[in-house]
Amino acid sequence: MLPYFGRLFILLMGLIVPIKSLAQSLPVTSTDSLIRIDGDLSEGVWQRAGIATDFTQNFPNDTLPAYNRTEVRMSYDTHFLYLAVVCYDKNRDKPFVVTSLKRDFIWDTNDNFSAYIDPFGDRLNGFTFQLTPLGVEREGQIYNGEQVAPEWDNKWRSAVKVFADRWQGEMMIPLKSIRYRSGARYMLANFVRNDVKNNQRSAWRRVPVAQSPSSLAFADTIRFATPLPAPGPNLSIIPYLSGRFIDARNEGGKQTLTNGIGFDAKIGITPSLNLDLTVNPDFSQVEADQQVTNLSRFELFYPERRQFFIENQDLFANFGSSRSQPFFSRRIGIGRDTSTGVIVQNPLSYGVRLSGKVGKSWRVGLLNTQTASQSDKGISGENYTVGVVQRQVLGRSNLAAILVNRQSVSQPSDSSRFTRIGGLDYNLQTANNKWTGKLFYHQAIKPYKLTDARTYGANLGYTSRNFSAIGSYEYIGTNYLVNDIGYVPRLGYWRYEGETTTTFYVPGTRMVISHGTYLSSNLIQNADGRITDREANYGYSVQFRNTSDAYVGYFTGYTYLFFPYDPTNSNGLELGENTSYRVRGFFGHYGSDQRKRLNAQIDGNTGRYFNGTNTNLVATTQYRFQPYGTLSLSAEYNDIRLPEPYKSVRYLLLGPRAELTFSRKLFLTTFMQFNNQTNNVNLNARLQWRYAPVSDLFIVYQENYLPGSLASKNRAFVVKLSYWLNV
Repeated sequence: MLPYFGRLFILLMGLIVPIKSLAQSLPVTSTDSLIRIDGDLSEGVWQRAGIATDFTQNFPNDTLPAYNRTEVRMSYDTHFLYLAVVCYDKNRDKPFVVTSLKRDFIWDTNDNFSAYIDPFGDRLNGFTFQLTPLGVEREGQIYNGEQVAPEWDNKWRSAVKVFADRWQGEMMIPLKSIRYRSGARYMLANFVRNDVKNNQRSAWRRVPVAQSPSSLAFADTIRFATPLPAPGPNLSIIPYLSGRFIDARNEGGKQTLTNGIGFDAKIGITPSLNLDLTVNPDFSQVEADQQVTNLSRFELFYPERRQFFIENQDLFANFGSSRSQPFFSRRIGIGRDTSTGVIVQNPLSYGVRLSGKVGKSWRVGLLNTQTASQSDKGISGENYTVGVVQRQVLGRSNLAAILVNRQSVSQPSDSSRFTRIGGLDYNLQTANNKWTGKLFYHQAIKPYKLTDARTYGANLGYTSRNFSAIGSYEYIGTNYLVNDIGYVPRLGYWRYEGETTTTFYVPGTRMVISHGTYLSSNLIQNADGRITDREANYGYSVQFRNTSDAYVGYFTGYTYLFFPYDPTNSNGLELGENTSYRVRGFFGHYGSDQRKRLNAQIDGNTGRYFNGTNTNLVATTQYRFQPYGTLSLSAEYNDIRLPEPYKSVRYLLLGPRAELTFSRKLFLTTFMQFNNQTNNVNLNARLQWRYAPVSDLFIVYQENYLPGSLASKNRAFVVKLSYWLNV
């Protein structure tokens, strides 16, 4: 297979096209007068400023001007970048679509204005600042040219005013928060308006309909009249205090009351290189994982939710593929209690992360964390170190190297005392973003000799207005044993995947925006060449002008079991090793108008399942009483029917959820999960008060119950207070 690997690399290199030259598009003048951030725009600087306007639709028709006019102005001084936006509205008789007042809103479902800024002009990395008509803020880091990580937090100010024919807003963004070259005379930017009320997205610089409006590939130049000043020192300290009460008496445990103190620090080493430090971190405010019905033969993936690990995670977490990640941060901070055999949390002593730009073309990342030793539970302290170097090459593409090391601090002679992975990734992105791809090779190292402890693969994708396709292949070695630091749910196989979509746009109709086909397939071979899994899906979709959508399709597949397996995952009689099964069936989806206060969507499939059948339904309904929040109910039902003597089951997973926003500073999120597969009911309630910029009081309550009687298994109550202090 290696010759194909090399050929694909040559093909990827040949597809690179140069970045288009920069053009002066929006002149930005400085100001020495006070700008009040009140949404009024009465200052003289706004009357004299150049205007970015004449927005073009991105969706549904990228060849037409925007239905509603938008105007953007910019200015700056020695400390701040200022931005003013006017969003005219021909339909003020209809209410804005704003789901709630909660910060970090969901972009797709809220009317909003977004500024996407690329300070270095590399068209890969940047920042976004966003506002809704009700003044709700959202910020994020941009990586991989278009993806937004909303977990990034920083101090900035904004204000919004609403008028009879428009809404307008002002932003004041600290220059030292966006990390740029000292003396910079230009940046790249694009401005996007998501007009959900009219089901339309538009941008200052045209973004093709098949591309994301956040893509920096289509950003244009904002040119400053004078060089930007040096941002100066950037040091922030975020101390916290916490208290936690845990009652586990009903599970044979005890009541415990603990407290914690620690801090985070953010230190600007250079204007574009940042050092993050956390000492005795506390993640008690992190929302619980959403439960799923587990019908998989292999480990399920749960995303990272802890703030320290998700900031700048694109540098560390985007190596490999979704099924072969050399670094998976959720491995940090867990251990097995040898006295009970139960997986438990293991506290972190500290964490250090250095990340950012070094010059225009280089990015670096260094992460080091240390977990505690708990001798009474037989848990050894572990040190985790990750080093990353990324070099931008051939336009928007990059070459990246990673080294991961897990080192036990108390088992120096044991065969598990360390695990190490080294690897290279080449990431392809062309100037027009039509071609994307990846090529990677990773090698694992243990204290003992390993053969075939490697993984490698590649993918290549093409996107145009009416057609998209992606193909990939991947090999996971039989001894690529890295699940103590990475995520690799299965070993010893080849995987081949392909997917195509066609999209036909229907201009001028009142009902349909587009329709098209969807085809996907994948095939898995064991290292010895035997096919163990094969799947194909054929579907047709329709997107309606009122934001609703639907699709239907047919699936077919084949599975060969190379170990005994119970398809219900309920300790029933297992299907035998070396048996094979063919499946087929139908699937469908319908989502209603998302602008309606009451909306819903339903997904389902039915057909053969191993040696029986399964009918699966997933439904969600939501009521929005804007702008104060949403009430929703999600449900998943599986009816698995297997012939005797195998076990048949009906699984039900229910999840009522309430998200309430009493103001732009006070939020309450409460959800309950009933899961009869795990015989558990979980309650999670989290109150957040943002009493100052990026400073929070969290009150969190969690409890687990037995279904039926609702007898309590365990409960926890947490209070955490943090404050962001600029030094």
